[in-house]
Amino acid sequence: MLIIGLTGSIATGKSTVSRILSQPPYSLPIIDADLLARKVVEPGTPGYRAILKHFLPTTPDLLVPVGPDMPEDGPDGKGRPINRPVLGRRVFGDGEEETKNRKVLNGIVHPAVRWEMFKAVMKAYFQGYQAVVLDVPLLFESRLDRFCGSVVVVAVSDPETQLARLRARDPHLTEEDARRRVISQGDVREKATRAETRGKGRGAVVWNDGDREDLKREVDKVVKELLGEGVTRGYSPRWWAWLLWGCPPLAAAVAAWEYNKNQKANKDWERERAKL
Repeated sequence: MLIIGLTGSIATGKSTVSRILSQPPYSLPIIDADLLARKVVEPGTPGYRAILKHFLPTTPDLLVPVGPDMPEDGPDGKGRPINRPVLGRRVFGDGEEETKNRKVLNGIVHPAVRWEMFKAVMKAYFQGYQAVVLDVPLLFESRLDRFCGSVVVVAVSDPETQLARLRARDPHLTEEDARRRVISQGDVREKATRAETRGKGRGAVVWNDGDREDLKREVDKVVKELLGEGVTRGYSPRWWAWLLWGCPPLAAAVAAWEYNKNQKANKDWERERAKL
């Protein structure tokens, strides 16, 4: 089964691309890291308790305020939900404190999300899917690209386009808050270059500089490139997918081979960056 890592940066259109891929004619299963990240910090979960333990002493407004529709112990008695904009102000940005807080938050959320992802991938595998999409904003940063046969980056050419789209989507953000969120996810154009250096069929970029119809054409071009390359790389024809499904040891061997190639690609990338 081909694992396609889908990434980008905030307000580049990754979620739109994810929706397009989930619908006909592609109908690919989507594993959304953002949705899983919300799930693992819901009231009552270990992630929720860990966040409160670290951030609540210094962030008194960390939880959604008590109100007519929000009792003190939350709607289900497990606690009030986390006030995400408040937490965001503690972790988004490139300052020393924000960077430190972001590392703490990632250390809480990422392991739980990875476990949920693993279960979802295995479910898709046993259902017989030939490909699955991992929708992960910080795919490279979390090093999940190592497990992906192909990586697709959704990018825009102009950073100001990204900023304008973010503020149009989230009008409550100030320009400063919006810029901090963009900065916190890294330069999407660098991610695009990194994907392309993986080689044809292993990395691609969906440029989202136009309207929705332009985006659909970009997605179609990239999907045909990846799945077309898949024919020569063992992910198609369908009999190969069924063989991998019916022979877990073979599937594990193929996965290990892909993992090692991705590790080499990452080391090559890091060496090239060190030369700059």
